[in-house]
Amino acid sequence: MSTNQASLPQAVAKTSNGRLRDHNEDAFGLRLDRGIFVVCDGMGGAAGGEVASRLAVDTVIDHLLAHSTDVSPREALHQAIANANRAVLDRADGDPGLSGMGTTLVALLLHPSAGDPSAGLIAHAGDSRCYLFRHGKLFRQTRDHSLIDEQIRLGTITPEEAEHSPFRSVITRAIGTQPSVSEEILEFLAQPGDLFLLCTDGLTREVPEDEIARILSIAAAAANLEPAAWRLVESANQAGGRDNITCLLVRVP
Repeated sequence: MSTNQASLPQAVAKTSNGRLRDHNEDAFGLRLDRGIFVVCDGMGGAAGGEVASRLAVDTVIDHLLAHSTDVSPREALHQAIANANRAVLDRADGDPGLSGMGTTLVALLLHPSAGDPSAGLIAHAGDSRCYLFRHGKLFRQTRDHSLIDEQIRLGTITPEEAEHSPFRSVITRAIGTQPSVSEEILEFLAQPGDLFLLCTDGLTREVPEDEIARILSIAAAAANLEPAAWRLVESANQAGGRDNITCLLVRVP
Protein backbone atom coordinates (compact mmCIF):
# COMPACT_ATOMS: atom_id res chain seq x y z
CA MET A 1 0.00 0.00 0.00
CA SER A 2 1.43 3.37 -1.00
CA THR A 3 0.23 6.97 -0.77
CA ASN A 4 2.03 10.06 -2.00
CA GLN A 5 0.62 13.58 -2.13
CA ALA A 6 2.76 16.70 -2.01
CA SER A 7 0.83 18.39 0.80
CA LEU A 8 0.60 15.30 2.97
CA PRO A 9 3.10 12.89 4.54
CA GLN A 10 4.26 10.02 2.38
CA ALA A 11 3.41 6.56 3.68
CA VAL A 12 4.14 3.03 2.50
CA ALA A 13 3.27 -0.20 4.33
CA LYS A 14 4.42 -3.73 3.50
CA THR A 15 3.62 -6.97 5.30
CA SER A 16 4.63 -10.62 4.89
CA ASN A 17 3.73 -13.94 6.48
CA GLY A 18 7.44 -14.63 6.86
CA ARG A 19 8.98 -17.94 5.84
CA LEU A 20 7.56 -20.19 8.55
CA ARG A 21 4.00 -18.95 9.19
CA ASP A 22 1.03 -19.89 7.03
CA HIS A 23 -1.02 -16.87 8.11
CA ASN A 24 -0.41 -13.28 9.11
CA GLU A 25 -1.42 -11.99 12.55
CA ASP A 26 -0.07 -8.47 11.90
CA ALA A 27 -2.33 -5.61 10.87
CA PHE A 28 -1.81 -1.99 9.92
CA GLY A 29 -3.93 1.00 9.06
CA LEU A 30 -3.51 4.66 8.18
CA ARG A 31 -5.38 7.83 7.40
CA LEU A 32 -2.97 10.06 5.58
CA ASP A 33 -5.26 13.08 5.61
CA ARG A 34 -5.40 12.95 9.41
CA GLY A 35 -1.82 11.85 10.04
CA ILE A 36 -2.85 8.58 11.74
CA PHE A 37 -0.67 5.47 11.43
CA VAL A 38 -1.09 2.20 13.39
CA VAL A 39 0.66 -1.19 13.41
CA CYS A 40 -0.38 -4.19 15.53
CA ASP A 41 0.99 -7.70 16.06
CA GLY A 42 -1.70 -10.12 17.19
CA MET A 43 -1.41 -13.20 19.35
CA GLY A 44 -3.80 -15.98 20.22
CA GLY A 45 -4.92 -19.41 19.14
CA ALA A 46 -6.63 -20.21 15.86
CA ALA A 47 -7.62 -16.90 14.24
CA GLY A 48 -7.38 -14.93 17.49
CA GLY A 49 -4.26 -12.97 16.65
CA GLU A 50 -5.59 -11.85 13.30
CA VAL A 51 -8.89 -10.78 14.84
CA ALA A 52 -7.27 -8.89 17.72
CA SER A 53 -4.79 -6.95 15.60
CA ARG A 54 -7.33 -5.90 12.96
CA LEU A 55 -9.91 -4.96 15.60
CA ALA A 56 -7.37 -2.85 17.49
CA VAL A 57 -6.19 -1.01 14.38
CA ASP A 58 -9.72 -0.24 13.23
CA THR A 59 -10.95 0.81 16.69
CA VAL A 60 -8.06 3.21 17.28
CA ILE A 61 -8.45 4.86 13.87
CA ASP A 62 -12.24 5.10 14.13
CA HIS A 63 -12.04 6.72 17.57
CA LEU A 64 -9.40 9.23 16.51
CA LEU A 65 -11.45 10.21 13.47
CA ALA A 66 -14.54 10.78 15.61
CA HIS A 67 -13.07 12.34 18.76
CA SER A 68 -14.27 15.73 19.95
CA THR A 69 -12.00 18.74 19.59
CA ASP A 70 -12.77 19.46 23.24
CA VAL A 71 -10.42 16.58 24.12
CA SER A 72 -6.66 16.99 23.76
CA PRO A 73 -4.94 14.84 21.11
CA ARG A 74 -3.06 12.99 23.85
CA GLU A 75 -6.27 12.19 25.72
CA ALA A 76 -7.99 11.18 22.48
CA LEU A 77 -5.17 8.75 21.75
CA HIS A 78 -5.37 7.34 25.27
CA GLN A 79 -9.11 6.89 24.94
CA ALA A 80 -8.71 5.26 21.52
CA ILE A 81 -6.33 2.67 22.96
CA ALA A 82 -8.63 2.05 25.94
CA ASN A 83 -11.50 1.50 23.49
CA ALA A 84 -9.38 -0.94 21.50
CA ASN A 85 -8.54 -2.83 24.67
CA ARG A 86 -12.23 -3.11 25.57
CA ALA A 87 -13.20 -4.10 22.01
CA VAL A 88 -10.71 -6.98 21.97
CA LEU A 89 -11.79 -8.16 25.44
CA ASP A 90 -15.48 -8.00 24.50
CA ARG A 91 -14.92 -9.90 21.26
CA ALA A 92 -13.03 -12.65 23.09
CA ASP A 93 -15.74 -12.85 25.77
CA GLY A 94 -18.33 -13.39 23.05
CA ASP A 95 -16.44 -16.16 21.25
CA PRO A 96 -14.78 -18.97 23.24
CA GLY A 97 -12.62 -19.75 20.22
CA LEU A 98 -10.93 -16.37 20.58
CA SER A 99 -10.25 -16.62 24.32
CA GLY A 100 -6.81 -15.33 25.29
CA MET A 101 -6.24 -13.27 22.16
CA GLY A 102 -4.44 -9.94 22.32
CA THR A 103 -2.17 -7.68 20.32
CA THR A 104 0.70 -5.25 20.56
CA LEU A 105 0.16 -1.75 19.25
CA VAL A 106 2.28 1.14 18.04
CA ALA A 107 0.67 4.32 16.74
CA LEU A 108 1.98 7.56 15.26
CA LEU A 109 0.02 10.81 15.05
CA LEU A 110 1.39 13.67 13.00
CA HIS A 111 0.17 17.28 13.42
CA PRO A 112 -2.66 16.30 15.82
CA SER A 113 -2.84 19.86 17.14
CA ALA A 114 -4.01 22.70 14.91
CA GLY A 115 -2.09 25.10 17.14
CA ASP A 116 1.26 23.43 16.46
CA PRO A 117 1.53 21.68 13.07
CA SER A 118 4.93 20.20 14.00
CA ALA A 119 3.58 18.43 17.09
CA GLY A 120 3.30 14.66 17.10
CA LEU A 121 2.49 11.72 19.34
CA ILE A 122 3.75 8.14 19.52
CA ALA A 123 1.91 5.52 21.60
CA HIS A 124 2.76 1.88 22.16
CA ALA A 125 2.01 -1.21 24.19
CA GLY A 126 4.07 -4.35 23.70
CA ASP A 127 7.17 -4.90 21.58
CA SER A 128 6.18 -3.39 18.25
CA ARG A 129 8.44 -0.39 17.70
CA CYS A 130 8.70 3.11 16.29
CA TYR A 131 12.00 4.46 14.95
CA LEU A 132 12.89 7.95 13.76
CA PHE A 133 15.51 8.45 11.05
CA ARG A 134 16.69 12.06 11.14
CA HIS A 135 19.82 13.70 9.70
CA GLY A 136 21.36 10.34 8.84
CA LYS A 137 20.88 8.77 12.27
CA LEU A 138 18.43 6.18 13.60
CA PHE A 139 16.69 6.87 16.91
CA ARG A 140 14.53 4.26 18.61
CA GLN A 141 11.47 6.03 20.01
CA THR A 142 9.89 3.18 21.96
CA ARG A 143 11.12 0.72 24.54
CA ASP A 144 9.79 -2.82 24.42
CA HIS A 145 7.28 -3.83 27.03
CA SER A 146 8.82 -7.26 27.32
CA LEU A 147 10.37 -9.35 30.07
CA ILE A 148 13.72 -9.42 28.28
CA ASP A 149 13.88 -5.68 27.64
CA GLU A 150 13.07 -4.97 31.27
CA GLN A 151 15.84 -7.35 32.37
CA ILE A 152 18.29 -5.58 30.05
CA ARG A 153 17.32 -2.18 31.47
CA LEU A 154 17.81 -3.53 35.01
CA GLY A 155 21.19 -4.96 34.06
CA THR A 156 20.29 -8.52 35.04
CA ILE A 157 20.90 -9.79 31.52
CA THR A 158 23.08 -8.60 28.65
CA PRO A 159 21.79 -7.96 25.12
CA GLU A 160 23.91 -10.91 23.96
CA GLU A 161 22.32 -13.20 26.54
CA ALA A 162 18.90 -11.90 25.59
CA GLU A 163 19.38 -13.16 22.04
CA HIS A 164 19.30 -16.75 23.34
CA SER A 165 16.78 -16.38 26.16
CA PRO A 166 13.72 -18.66 26.07
CA PHE A 167 11.67 -15.70 27.32
CA ARG A 168 12.23 -13.43 24.31
CA SER A 169 8.58 -13.61 23.30
CA VAL A 170 7.13 -12.74 26.72
CA ILE A 171 5.56 -9.27 26.61
CA THR A 172 4.44 -7.38 29.70
CA ARG A 173 1.83 -5.07 28.15
CA ALA A 174 -0.66 -5.69 25.36
CA ILE A 175 -4.09 -4.77 24.07
CA GLY A 176 -6.91 -7.09 25.15
CA THR A 177 -5.15 -9.23 27.74
CA GLN A 178 -6.13 -7.29 30.89
CA PRO A 179 -9.13 -5.15 31.92
CA SER A 180 -7.01 -2.06 31.32
CA VAL A 181 -3.79 -1.26 29.48
CA SER A 182 -1.06 1.23 30.42
CA GLU A 183 0.33 2.39 27.10
CA GLU A 184 3.24 4.80 26.86
CA ILE A 185 2.73 8.06 24.97
CA LEU A 186 5.61 10.21 23.74
CA GLU A 187 5.25 13.80 22.51
CA PHE A 188 7.67 15.11 19.89
CA LEU A 189 8.22 17.91 17.40
CA ALA A 190 8.54 16.72 13.81
CA GLN A 191 10.94 18.22 11.29
CA PRO A 192 10.58 18.27 7.49
CA GLY A 193 12.16 15.13 6.07
CA ASP A 194 11.79 13.07 9.24
CA LEU A 195 11.33 9.41 8.38
CA PHE A 196 9.41 7.19 10.81
CA LEU A 197 9.33 3.40 10.82
CA LEU A 198 6.56 1.52 12.63
CA CYS A 199 7.24 -2.21 12.69
CA THR A 200 6.51 -5.54 14.35
CA ASP A 201 9.14 -7.70 15.99
CA GLY A 202 9.25 -9.89 12.91
CA LEU A 203 11.57 -7.20 11.55
CA THR A 204 13.56 -6.25 14.64
CA ARG A 205 14.31 -9.82 15.72
CA GLU A 206 15.83 -10.61 12.35
CA VAL A 207 17.44 -7.37 11.16
CA PRO A 208 19.95 -5.45 13.31
CA GLU A 209 19.46 -1.73 13.79
CA ASP A 210 22.57 -0.81 11.81
CA GLU A 211 21.09 -2.57 8.77
CA ILE A 212 17.73 -0.88 9.33
CA ALA A 213 19.57 2.45 9.44
CA ARG A 214 21.42 1.64 6.20
CA ILE A 215 18.17 0.87 4.39
CA LEU A 216 16.49 3.99 5.75
CA SER A 217 19.43 6.14 4.71
CA ILE A 218 18.75 5.10 1.13
CA ALA A 219 15.03 5.73 1.58
CA ALA A 220 15.66 9.21 2.98
CA ALA A 221 17.34 10.25 -0.25
CA ALA A 222 14.77 8.61 -2.54
CA ALA A 223 11.54 10.06 -3.87
CA ASN A 224 9.70 6.75 -3.43
CA LEU A 225 9.61 4.90 -0.09
CA GLU A 226 8.28 1.65 -1.53
CA PRO A 227 11.64 0.02 -2.42
CA ALA A 228 12.92 0.60 1.13
CA ALA A 229 9.79 -0.89 2.67
CA TRP A 230 10.17 -3.97 0.50
CA ARG A 231 13.88 -4.17 1.33
CA LEU A 232 13.15 -4.18 5.07
CA VAL A 233 10.70 -7.04 4.67
CA GLU A 234 13.01 -8.97 2.35
CA SER A 235 15.92 -8.56 4.77
CA ALA A 236 13.87 -10.09 7.57
CA ASN A 237 12.84 -12.99 5.36
CA GLN A 238 16.41 -13.57 4.20
CA ALA A 239 17.54 -13.63 7.85
CA GLY A 240 15.08 -16.40 8.67
CA GLY A 241 11.59 -14.93 8.46
CA ARG A 242 10.52 -16.73 11.60
CA ASP A 243 7.57 -14.44 12.25
CA ASN A 244 5.17 -12.19 10.40
CA ILE A 245 6.81 -8.95 9.28
CA THR A 246 5.17 -5.55 8.92
CA CYS A 247 6.87 -2.24 8.15
CA LEU A 248 5.13 1.13 7.80
CA LEU A 249 7.27 4.04 6.63
CA VAL A 250 6.10 7.63 7.06
CA ARG A 251 7.94 10.70 5.79
CA VAL A 252 7.12 14.20 7.02
CA PRO A 253 6.84 16.68 4.12
